Amino acid sequence: MKKLERITFDGTILGGRACIRGMRVTVALLLNLIANGMSAADIVKEYPYLEEEDIRQALQYAAQLADESVYSLELSAA
Repeated sequence: MKKLERITFDGTILGGRACIRGMRVTVALLLNLIANGMSAADIVKEYPYLEEEDIRQALQYAAQLADESVYSLELSAA
């Protein structure tokens, strides 16, 4: 698993949600912008304090979450 040093969690910033470099910019915001058709270049132009690597790591973080295994717990009948 690649280290994602630009993805930060701080309970005092946006309730501990996944943010970019401790800023009040969430991974979810970046994912929504991309999902709605913005390119990385468009996002950096609109948010000049961001870098394309921030966007890449947000996508990598989301990919890792989507790759998580989910197991159902089946309760035995009593």
